[in-house]
Amino acid sequence: MEFRHLRYFLAVAEELHFARAAARLHIDQSPLSRSIKELEDELGSQLFTRTTRSTQLTRAGRVFLERVPRIFTALEQARDGVKSAANGFHGQLRIALSDGITPSRLPALLARSREEEPEVEIRLFEVPLDQQIRGLHDDQYDAGFSMANEVGDGIAAIPAWEDELMVALSSRHPLLEYRRIPLEIVLQHRLVLGDPAFCQGHTRQVDRILQKRDEELQILQRVATFDVMMALVSAGLAVGLAGAAHIASSREPGVLARPLAGTPPMLATYLLRRDAEPSPMLVRFIERVASIDSGSGDTAADDS
Repeated sequence: MEFRHLRYFLAVAEELHFARAAARLHIDQSPLSRSIKELEDELGSQLFTRTTRSTQLTRAGRVFLERVPRIFTALEQARDGVKSAANGFHGQLRIALSDGITPSRLPALLARSREEEPEVEIRLFEVPLDQQIRGLHDDQYDAGFSMANEVGDGIAAIPAWEDELMVALSSRHPLLEYRRIPLEIVLQHRLVLGDPAFCQGHTRQVDRILQKRDEELQILQRVATFDVMMALVSAGLAVGLAGAAHIASSREPGVLARPLAGTPPMLATYLLRRDAEPSPMLVRFIERVASIDSGSGDTAADDS
């Protein structure tokens, strides 16, 4: 089996069309079809069903598709490791970021890591949560950060830091008359919230807070990114609920933050790692996470 076969398989599996896959690979369709047949013969299983109208993955093809990208990830990381060594680093930590983590402590953590262990290269990978969990199991990542702690067997979820849940408002919004806004008042307005398909942990934590109330939520939209959330807030179309650091880092003009009344609800970020003996390098990184000053995060702007 050659890497060429795997690249060709991925192209067809993603396009589900041999002609489009061939064009994407800059080859003729006949050698592509021949290579897929060679791969199927070697595996002893049909990977695609083809008709005059469509191309579909078989069950074996779907199973193969789940595993092939890991091979390319491992190869890329091997290349990165060589480059890292060539650039003078003596070690590498592969850290996955998923699930809309609040950025409040990450810059300080990376700066401290660089200061204390400049010989260790830290590489960041922004991936969906399910990919992070698979990657941790498969040793593609050494650790990761997520706002979800329900991550299944074999993965340890260690509380890393917390960020206050706040209300994001347009600079023209009438709720700015409140210094601290009661949640029941917030829920009388249209909301823009995270989409659980893209920021599962953040959405679960916010939804748990909202489920403590009986009011019917008026949700304008669930969004995949905080940039879109803040754009809708800035336009005055809805009120957002997000961590203070997300609001503070917004690039949208005219977005202000207000705390909620009562005990501030907190959003937790977790460090995820395999539930096994960590390397000494990872142990030191985890110790840094635990020692990051809780007051070092960003604070959302708040006008008087």
